[in-house]
Amino acid sequence: MLTRIFLIVAIVAALAAGALSFTQVRTKITTLMQQRDDYHTQLTQTQGQLDSTKKELTKTQDTLKQTTQDLATAKKDRDAAQADAAAQKKVADDLSAKLTKAAADRDKAQAELAAYTDSGLTAKEVADLSRTLKKAQDTIDAINQEKLVMGRTIDRLQNQVNELIGTTHIVTEPAMLRGRILVVDPKWEFVVLNVGDDQGLKEDGELLVSRDGRLVAKIIVRSIQKDRSIANIMPGWKLGEVIEGDEVTPAHPDS
Repeated sequence: MLTRIFLIVAIVAALAAGALSFTQVRTKITTLMQQRDDYHTQLTQTQGQLDSTKKELTKTQDTLKQTTQDLATAKKDRDAAQADAAAQKKVADDLSAKLTKAAADRDKAQAELAAYTDSGLTAKEVADLSRTLKKAQDTIDAINQEKLVMGRTIDRLQNQVNELIGTTHIVTEPAMLRGRILVVDPKWEFVVLNVGDDQGLKEDGELLVSRDGRLVAKIIVRSIQKDRSIANIMPGWKLGEVIEGDEVTPAHPDS
């Protein structure tokens, strides 16, 4: 009888221990399953973040590539403009040398003419010297005109170089420049002027538009021809409607 009781107690103890072990195992399994689900969720989120990062990296690489190409193009344009400006300056220097020589020839001819006149030269000899003098003067006048044109060209190229390299530069216009608006395009905000290269107008120069002494707008010169030019109305400076016949004067005149 006592043995049976011990056996029953042992069986009950074993069952209790088994139940406790099962409960602990189930708890561990539940915990492991929860950890697995948490790890899976974190893995999914991490994978999503990785994909997003890859997309951003690809986009950044494309942007960097385009920026590099744009920079190379801008540098090429700047180098071309600088080379062109240097070539034009060389031409201007050559013209200056020719002008100096022509002036010397003219002075020499004048001195010779005065000397021969005092010494009693014939009319033919005096006429020959006069023609030589006139030819030298015509050469000087032509070179001076070429220098004027070359100076304007150099100024325009320098403005382009300054724009490419981001240098702030105020373009001045002849102080006595006066012009009028011939055509107005209100849709595209540009005007045609009756002044151009012959009047010394420079590209990127700013002009004030006025009517009856009242400021109407400010414009900036974009294209120049012999006696015509095209300018854009500057944003923020349109104080009234620009019409044909309005007067234009330099916003930054030469001192």
